[in-house]
Amino acid sequence: MSSPRAIIQILISGTRILGKAFYEAGRQAAKNARSPAAGSVGNDVAGVGNASSGSITDQLTRQHRMTLDEAHLILNAKREEEMGNILKQYEHLFKANSPPPPPSKPATAPKARSTGQFYSHYLQSKVVRARERIEAERKMPVEVEVEAPPPPPPPPGSGGTH
Repeated sequence: MSSPRAIIQILISGTRILGKAFYEAGRQAAKNARSPAAGSVGNDVAGVGNASSGSITDQLTRQHRMTLDEAHLILNAKREEEMGNILKQYEHLFKANSPPPPPSKPATAPKARSTGQFYSHYLQSKVVRARERIEAERKMPVEVEVEAPPPPPPPPGSGGTH
């Protein structure tokens, strides 16, 4: 077999293999675009899509778009921690992500270099939402009283008199 002919056959075989691979990748991408992956919740926040029952906690999760565990993680607080400590942590995180206050007087001296502190409106809003979620959970009634079902009727034939 001559070398140009072998090179052409190798190129043709390689092109077929690559073509099939790209075709299959395109088919798989189209299939993935049509149906969501198993276990994913789409655009929902993690945990919010699973809050599908009618319980008060699930209603709060859907309303605040954040689970109680996420709120505690954001504020770096434990579930059983007092609200006063949680509010201290909230204040600290809120101030840490706030923009610096504007200068009161125009400075005539040369400006000092920035300390490199940054603020994030997104993180600040997450901190606020986390505090709101925890407060909503704490305001929720501890136990919702359920009306006791009426006692069953006495069985027939047990008339009460002997």
